[in-house]
Amino acid sequence: MLRFRSVALAVFGALTVFCHAQEVGKAPSSATLVKMLSFESGTLLGPEAWDGGPQETLSLDDKVVHGGRWSARLERNATSPESFSSLAKVFHLDFEGRAIELRGYIRTEDVKEFVGLWLREDGEDGNSLAFENMQAKAIKGTRDWAEYSITLPLHSEARQIVVGALLVGTGKLWVDDLQVLVDGKPIWEAPKVVAPLTPLHTDHAFDKGSGVSVSGLSRVQAENLATLGRVWGFLKYHHPGVASGKFHWDYELFRVMPGVMAAKDRAGANLAMENWIKGLGEVGACDPCASLDPKDLHLQPDLGWINDEALLGSNLSQRLRSIHSNRVKGKQFYVSFMRGVNNPSFNHEGSYPDIHLPDAGYQLLGLYRFWNIIAYWFPYRDVMGENWSDVLVESVPRIALATSPEAYQRELMAVIARVHDTHANLWSSLKVRPPVGKGQLPIVVRFVENRPVVAGFAAGEAGKNTGFMLGDEILELDGVPVGRLVEAWSPFYAASNEPTRLRDIGQAFTKGECGPAKVRVRRAGGEISEISSARVALAPADRGGYTHELPGPAFQRLSADVAYLKLSSVKIADVADYVARAGGAKGLIIDIRNYPSEFVVFALGSLLVDKETPFVRFTTGDGSNPGAFHWTEPLKLTSEKPHFSGKIIILVDEISQSQAEYTTMAFRSAPGAKVVGSTTAGADGNVSPIPLPGGFRTMISGIGVFYPDKTPTQRVGIRADVEVKPTLAGIRAGRDEVLDEALRQILGAQTTTAEIDAILRK
Repeated sequence: MLRFRSVALAVFGALTVFCHAQEVGKAPSSATLVKMLSFESGTLLGPEAWDGGPQETLSLDDKVVHGGRWSARLERNATSPESFSSLAKVFHLDFEGRAIELRGYIRTEDVKEFVGLWLREDGEDGNSLAFENMQAKAIKGTRDWAEYSITLPLHSEARQIVVGALLVGTGKLWVDDLQVLVDGKPIWEAPKVVAPLTPLHTDHAFDKGSGVSVSGLSRVQAENLATLGRVWGFLKYHHPGVASGKFHWDYELFRVMPGVMAAKDRAGANLAMENWIKGLGEVGACDPCASLDPKDLHLQPDLGWINDEALLGSNLSQRLRSIHSNRVKGKQFYVSFMRGVNNPSFNHEGSYPDIHLPDAGYQLLGLYRFWNIIAYWFPYRDVMGENWSDVLVESVPRIALATSPEAYQRELMAVIARVHDTHANLWSSLKVRPPVGKGQLPIVVRFVENRPVVAGFAAGEAGKNTGFMLGDEILELDGVPVGRLVEAWSPFYAASNEPTRLRDIGQAFTKGECGPAKVRVRRAGGEISEISSARVALAPADRGGYTHELPGPAFQRLSADVAYLKLSSVKIADVADYVARAGGAKGLIIDIRNYPSEFVVFALGSLLVDKETPFVRFTTGDGSNPGAFHWTEPLKLTSEKPHFSGKIIILVDEISQSQAEYTTMAFRSAPGAKVVGSTTAGADGNVSPIPLPGGFRTMISGIGVFYPDKTPTQRVGIRADVEVKPTLAGIRAGRDEVLDEALRQILGAQTTTAEIDAILRK
């Protein structure tokens, strides 16, 4: 994910990742809000409570409280995912006033960066109109309970308020007894304004269920349902009445679906769809008409199928072509574009968390929604490597016939995985992704030479006392060969490329129910051993690190000739100091085998280039032409002082993802910079969250990210100038072979292992 130029902006951008789409027309009672804001409901995350993430860093606490029984605790350590943790709650703006205030109590322990309450106002298109997160107050360290307050003037253009708390960096934050006030009064006492009602508010026909029952599907039924999914999605973004929000489009699907399923052949299903479209009203001649501007066009809409009369019949095909010719221009009801970035925001999409599953209609709705978002709004659909039409046909029976919530989620995972975008996973549902269980062996597994290897230990000494050794190659888990396990699990792991898929499988590799486990391993010299260990429940702090970097501070002067900077703990405020301290060194190693703690692309990148230097260009979607993507002009770094003029070596591997990849692109544009390591995750571009029926959520890379010459990054990742991969021998010897090569790039190829050890182990 791309980040903005300050922590404050980065946080408001990233927090949209965690926020579920809110259900239309559901306003919690004042009693519910009091319990939610004081955490006395006993539930932290959920539709009637808070959203937030990463989830493993959030919990309720009944030992440290300000008032009542519970407080919320945010806890992070050096291995916690992302660079911050947050709680978030959305309030739709159905009230009026002059100012909105968030007030509450905060307690901290060993906070290294800062904590704060945060408050944001969003406009109709999802763009942020105002934001405050208390960063300027610099609340860190250890502090007892104290009340804080932040206030923003209420913008007339605001459509929702988002409130929450955040912890940036490491440490603990407790939050309790929050209040949301409008002009000094509780939010539920604010004067109400009556917003124009839409069918999303007034159409309740399928609130309790779709009414669609499927016990089996014939080949004809499955193919007709696939066609329905394509037609439904086409109308959603092209029919003037639908694209302007005049219909509850999810519920319209449930109205036509039974007729399509009952059809005995393709012609009957097409007739049912044609009559359904007629019922939406005639589409008049457009004025003004939308047109496709060929200037800077990267991808054209893929709409050849609407001309396929063998598929649609002549009448339905002609009707769809006419609708396309008179399509809506510009603004859409179900999608908008984030200001300043232009990644899509999927407005007005219900997640239906209370729907009872299994429900074949809602399950197919989930498939259709995601499939069409990819077809029209995914900037990388041309490099998926899948026939997306075939994916729809193949997935219809699997999704429709899923007989439990868990089965439905796994089938959604399998569909999402076929997009081959590491950002696109069913993030709400990782607990049902195989292998499942609350336990895990206290070891760190990494695929080295395409084999699962013990690369570290979790839970401190407990991990080291399991009997495993560094470099143990895992052959079997509980009697099952690892090849069979990887083959069975792979379809549920969304990843842009195979190294990233294996990365994620490795991180979950030993999961299962807590209790005994038998592991067969091969050791150095070929010895085969069987280890009896136990899966245990690991707290986030005990799981061990998955980054591959030097321990210690962000900046280290390894020798007179070599400076080292790791971005997992980098600070924007300190970048000039880093460069000054690197002065006189032959080379600077920038380790991005991690996720940057702050967005330093421009702040640090400007000190590495010696002139204005383009480093990236984007593609963005076109609201008037769904499926079209246009090039932007290249984005540039400008040269600032102090300038580092030595060699720049950038370290990457499969851990380097999204913002890490974007940062690498910027830094490698510096004169003489080299990238050392192996293929990165291949997923870049600001993410766009997508709610799915059942209360589930996924997201996609929302804009295309390319080098200035239009060379792609998606799936291929950032390719190293000098490829170095870890080896079994290196793992067993405790060596960081990528860092070793970086030192040789600076000091010379003749640099011996002993000389490297003297530098790294001083």
